[in-house]
Amino acid sequence: MAGMQPLKSMILLLTLLLSACGDPIKGQITQQIPLTEQRIELLAQALANGQVRNANLITQYGERLLQSKPNYKPLIDEFLKDTGTKGPMFIALVDRLNTVKKQPQMFESSQAIYDELLNLYQAADPVLYSDALSDPLNVLADMSDGTLPRVNAMSKEQSLAANKAQDFGTGEQLIGNPSYGNWTTGSNGMSFWAWYGMYSMMGDVFGSRRTSYNDWGRNRNYSYYNDYGRKRYSSPNQLSKQTDLDARTKKSFQSRGQKYTSTYSKNRTGASSISSQSKSAQTSANRFASKTANKSAYARSSTSGKNASFRNSKSTTSRSFRRGK
Repeated sequence: MAGMQPLKSMILLLTLLLSACGDPIKGQITQQIPLTEQRIELLAQALANGQVRNANLITQYGERLLQSKPNYKPLIDEFLKDTGTKGPMFIALVDRLNTVKKQPQMFESSQAIYDELLNLYQAADPVLYSDALSDPLNVLADMSDGTLPRVNAMSKEQSLAANKAQDFGTGEQLIGNPSYGNWTTGSNGMSFWAWYGMYSMMGDVFGSRRTSYNDWGRNRNYSYYNDYGRKRYSSPNQLSKQTDLDARTKKSFQSRGQKYTSTYSKNRTGASSISSQSKSAQTSANRFASKTANKSAYARSSTSGKNASFRNSKSTTSRSFRRGK
């Protein structure tokens, strides 16, 4: 049975090749898959060789904190995984690529597959990836009680004041980022942030109160993920869930005669020095979002009343990945 999986993958890729004549996008997909795969492999090598700046700083900050706050070791060790290929952000890139390769039927159209490959290609850029790592890096900075400076971002006090934001405690940069937790909705319809695994220590150790989407959506502070990286470092399914939750929240507020502005409607102030790649990638993402607000003719003809560009599924993807030595 183990030999069947490579065979299935080959059949899927062969199907894409044979159908490329009928749909030019499928030809682009066939060309883009190895390019995106190679890009992720090169990112793995860059991390292993110490060529990703903020990954190196996470190592340095983590080592400093292990000396000064050894009781935080389980949480610090989790963040240190982000310096390599075992961190949740890198694993998420691999999972998404595997979904494209092994489960293309999960997407509503060829265009959606191609868009995902391009997003992954950008996300695996070592410079962009370093920018994205500024969020966990700055959580470590905040854990140091001011001993270690934030990187690529204003101080917490400055950004709170600039955004008139609410303080959601240590780790707030990672709230909303599906690599570190998710929004869970209770029987009363209220949604709260739930950390994955050891990240829950941020609430337990630092006494951060439970965060509701109603509060966070209106009053969040700056983070790289939510203000610059969300479209690249989220799967289509995750983006769809975020959009749905924000829309439900807006509807709930309106039913009570209250105003609610989408938490993603504008960037929060807080970035002090991010790369030009992040800025240009965000501009491209915004243009793309505007251009694809109405589905393409191909997407309309290939869907059956689905609103999301990625079908909900309980199936999981493999996390195995061929990495460069």
